[in-house]
Amino acid sequence: MTKQELLSLYETMLLIRVFEEKVLEVFTSGAISGTAHVCCGQEAVAVGACSVLRRTDYVVSNHRGHGHFIAKGGAVRQIMAELFGKATGYSGGRGGSQHMACLQCGFLGSNGITGGGIPIATGAALSLKLQKVDSVVVCFFGDGAANQGTFHESLNMAAIWNLPIVYICENNLYAMSTHFSEAFKVSNVAIRAQGYGMASEICDGQDVLAVRDTVERAVSRARSGLPSLVECRTYRFRGHSKSDTCEYRTREEENAWRHRDPILLFGERLKADGTLTEADLESVSKKVEREVEDALAYARSSPNPPTEELERSVFA
Repeated sequence: MTKQELLSLYETMLLIRVFEEKVLEVFTSGAISGTAHVCCGQEAVAVGACSVLRRTDYVVSNHRGHGHFIAKGGAVRQIMAELFGKATGYSGGRGGSQHMACLQCGFLGSNGITGGGIPIATGAALSLKLQKVDSVVVCFFGDGAANQGTFHESLNMAAIWNLPIVYICENNLYAMSTHFSEAFKVSNVAIRAQGYGMASEICDGQDVLAVRDTVERAVSRARSGLPSLVECRTYRFRGHSKSDTCEYRTREEENAWRHRDPILLFGERLKADGTLTEADLESVSKKVEREVEDALAYARSSPNPPTEELERSVFA
């Protein structure tokens, strides 16, 4: 990879982190009502995976979807505006955190239902195959969603119909507060692919280049009509949602994973091999901070949706 490509990976991961931290701040302050599910700690999965996709490829996300959207090319200005319920948001202020989409950049939407995006992604992959379009779908979901019926039905369908799709399980060890070991008899999610005759791989979700390499192979298979299941071992630094204090896990466990922060690891790697200097990293940090502050200001100053459009795009 070129220096610019490596820098882009680092900058996008940092942009997601700073954006998510700002989202928590504004939700906690009461500036936005409701809740938020941030992906701090899991940035390498979104960025590594989306870095091998074309603009004409598609992504389907879950409830923790801001990072996937940004990694697929979503503008933080419009994402933040959507969180504020403003007319300038991607869904005109109607979707909020869990239900925004952008067809132009191939983001088919986040989803507030656990496992709800998996059949949507599978249907999109079927559509691409029927249209004979050289595009693929990447579907992100957590380990908790892998125990939903939609997971099994969708993977079986993708396998027997040879659909152009990559299922990416972000195994962060906890489905809300339930540890992986309490919900699975097997040691990993990837092994389940064997039951469908589907290829699978496991990678270090804290290493953006490992994710990139693994997903690149899976995407190549998908373009040939061979679906895959990729399990990325990762960890969310924050709670399941903004109100979760994580009483179900130890501080020792959290600290151990903090030492595997994907942004810090990649930054140190780039400095060690001479790709970037400390000054370069500082410059990126300041740039990202300005971008997120600009997004916040844009969201705050954007107009609310007009009341006369209350019933537009609503179907019953």
